[in-house]
Amino acid sequence: MSGTLYVVSTPIGHLDDITRRALAVLGEVDWIAAEDTRHSQALMNHIGVGTRLISYHDHNEAQRTPELVKRLAEGDQGALISDAGTPLVSDPGYRLVRACQDAGVTVVPVPGASALLAALAVSGQPSDRFLFEGFLPAKGAARERALERLAGSDVTTLIYEAPHRVLSLLEALAPKVAPDRELTVCRELTKRFETVRRGPVAEILEWVSGDKDQRRGELVLVLGPAARGDELGERDRALARALLEELPLSRAARILAAHTGLKRQQLYAYLENL
Repeated sequence: MSGTLYVVSTPIGHLDDITRRALAVLGEVDWIAAEDTRHSQALMNHIGVGTRLISYHDHNEAQRTPELVKRLAEGDQGALISDAGTPLVSDPGYRLVRACQDAGVTVVPVPGASALLAALAVSGQPSDRFLFEGFLPAKGAARERALERLAGSDVTTLIYEAPHRVLSLLEALAPKVAPDRELTVCRELTKRFETVRRGPVAEILEWVSGDKDQRRGELVLVLGPAARGDELGERDRALARALLEELPLSRAARILAAHTGLKRQQLYAYLENL
């Protein structure tokens, strides 16, 4: 009889944020696949779980996945955890889940802490629709395209960023967005130095630039949605200016709406102010 893979959420900082169900599952399975076994062993020691840990990370998932699926297919009960929070959110694991499903192995979520959702909940930004960008490309054209995407996004957007790159991200983003575009920095959530601050991107840039402590620890950035014409990327703004040089406002708005997918009414005010 086939076993089960449990995808188990663990705390993102405060160790009391583990659920009773997660405690039970981790204590009962045959093994736990962990991103960093040394890091996860500290959690296991804290919660009193002695289940065997197996390393499962970006560098070994290709060869380890078939091994774990075989064990599960033969009846093992296993759990997958990440270093912190909900597995598979900017962490390895989807290949294992997919392979289990393809092999007929049941996959069960054991939900709990998530830095993504915790940040969204305290950001003060609209939460009816949101986009998760994860970690942006580190450099080059791919990073520039990602920044243009952020600047033009009409929904709340969440970004993970490394502390040593957060200042350069803010410096690159500030000139691309409207002066009143808001950003919320969520740092070290549930930990001793937890910090949440919301304000215009330029103001947040000044704050982070002047306080090196804000460039330490785990960071989630929550960028508020663009308003009206601010949804347009740089190329679309250039097109808008070119259209206005040749065409009446109404026709320019109609063509721009067809090109961008935005509503024509949204674009009138933007074009009128160009």
